Amino acid sequence: MKRYELLLTVFVVGCILFSQVGCQRQAGPPPEPKPPATEPKPPVPEPQPPTVSVPPKRIPEPEKKGPRITFEKVAHDFGKVRPGSKHRCEFKFTNTGDDVLRVKKPTSSCACTVGKLDKLEYAPGESGVVKITKFHVPERQGGTRQPLIIRSNDKARPNVKLTIKATVVTKVAHEPKELKLLLKDENAGCPEIRVTSLDGQSFAIKSFKATTYGITADYDASLKAKSHVIQPKINTEKLRNRSKGSITIKLTHPECNEITIPFSVLPQFKLQPPSIILFDAEPEKAIPKVVWLLNNYGEDFEVESVSSEKNIIKVLSQERVGKRYKFELEITPPADKNKKMFTDVFRINIKGGKKLKINCSGFYTKDKENP
Repeated sequence: MKRYELLLTVFVVGCILFSQVGCQRQAGPPPEPKPPATEPKPPVPEPQPPTVSVPPKRIPEPEKKGPRITFEKVAHDFGKVRPGSKHRCEFKFTNTGDDVLRVKKPTSSCACTVGKLDKLEYAPGESGVVKITKFHVPERQGGTRQPLIIRSNDKARPNVKLTIKATVVTKVAHEPKELKLLLKDENAGCPEIRVTSLDGQSFAIKSFKATTYGITADYDASLKAKSHVIQPKINTEKLRNRSKGSITIKLTHPECNEITIPFSVLPQFKLQPPSIILFDAEPEKAIPKVVWLLNNYGEDFEVESVSSEKNIIKVLSQERVGKRYKFELEITPPADKNKKMFTDVFRINIKGGKKLKINCSGFYTKDKENP
């Protein structure tokens, strides 16, 4: 019984102590409130340099390139052609620039080639044509070509060279190729001329004509053959005043309508030098010169008279040396400072009617102080 009471007493005391502790905890100061969560501060921007207003860039306009001449081709080949034939062709071009193209007239180094233009100005994008109205090939066999220069205001290509070419192929041959005539020989030493077909086709001779009446020939215009022989007849008296020329023989051959044979005549007389040219001449300062006169055929002759057209040339002496003549001359330039040059003619008359002359040209010394 006593034990039971003891346990009950301990239980009651414990309950009282527990309740006091709970009251003390409730009476204590309230817990401190937690600080509210702070939001992250925005980053402070770094200081920037002051902005400077820059004007917008100006887009440059495209640079003008000016006129441009552009050819479709710069060479034309006619291929195989017959001797002495004439041909035509065209060279087309376009102004590929952005300004007016101005073209000059075509120029050629030979009259055998002629080029023409319809007009001389072409707008951008406009086309034109260089017309070759004549391309005359030579009589000789082989390759031939001729340049034609086109000048314009195209700064990139101010000069354009066009080339026209061909291959001359003969269907008819002739011998000799050239005649060399000597007046002292019988018939001037002229050989016979043989004209032969190279392709086996027969033909006739239509005409025979020389650049002088001193050469003629007989022929049968109705005779057709693969080869013809012609014997020219030479009148030496009519050839005395002619040193060069040609013979043209027209044919009925389908591939060769004519042939041309050049001839030269050894003149009866020869002057050495054939002309007189003086440089650095001074007014009224005489210049000595020597002239020789000879006969190419070794014939004897006699000088009848000599003269100076303007009396600038004076004959100091005239001497016969064998079958030659020697003239010692004195040339005195006129005292005219306003002129750059002077001229005169020295004439020699041969007994029998033959007349010779030597042209004289002189150029004064340039003034070094006033060139």
